[in-house]
Amino acid sequence: MNDPRRSPRSGPGGANPGSGPRAPRTFDEEIIRSGEPEILTELSDPQRLERIRSEADQGFRLLADVGPAVCIFGSARTTEDDPEYRLARRVAAAIGAAGYSVITGGGPGTMEAANRGARDAGATSVGLNIELPLEQALNDYVDVGMEFHYFFLRKLMFARYSWSFVIFPGGFGTLDETFEILTLMQTGKTRPTPMVLAGSGYWDGLIGWMREQLLDRGRLTAADFDLVRVTDDPAQIVARATAGLPNLPAGLA
Repeated sequence: MNDPRRSPRSGPGGANPGSGPRAPRTFDEEIIRSGEPEILTELSDPQRLERIRSEADQGFRLLADVGPAVCIFGSARTTEDDPEYRLARRVAAAIGAAGYSVITGGGPGTMEAANRGARDAGATSVGLNIELPLEQALNDYVDVGMEFHYFFLRKLMFARYSWSFVIFPGGFGTLDETFEILTLMQTGKTRPTPMVLAGSGYWDGLIGWMREQLLDRGRLTAADFDLVRVTDDPAQIVARATAGLPNLPAGLA
């Protein structure tokens, strides 16, 4: 495969002229919408499996030596003058100074702020980007980076190589990643890890709804509900995110 740091968009293309079926815009769309009359089928199942295998292998090789890392999620739309950007950069720098790598989605906004903070501290700054219909390039503060074609493989890398998670405010993508990790922990698919929700003004409404609609109605247990902590204090965010993290040699994630 191509250089993971500068992966070209060599896969499915844009819309075709005319009223016939169009080329899929991403490899995710190609595999999910295969067989639908308006989307061209460009790969066979064996070809899809080989692309998946190759991308997984590339991700495993890329991240094998990252060592214990904290993953930071958040909005791609956060601007540099936003307090959330400054907080994410500060938190990531403190995590890096404590000796841990920082993993993000590799894009702009809060992801960029976290990678920038890791760079400030001289820590390994990892960005796992995703192919989207609208280009989202790796930010300039990523040291170890890759563009994934498949969302599910990108999520696998987050889950496997992150020892804890700090979640800043974001949109559907951030919420999806948050609940994906919570589900993996709840069902025993991954180790229980610290998860810190940064920003009470954003998270309190959701936590209140979860308490009323999920916990109080028996849809979650108290242990499930206890998987997350909400805080605004940078020191508490860092302390919770790094609590119990192992001091392992690189490669033992």
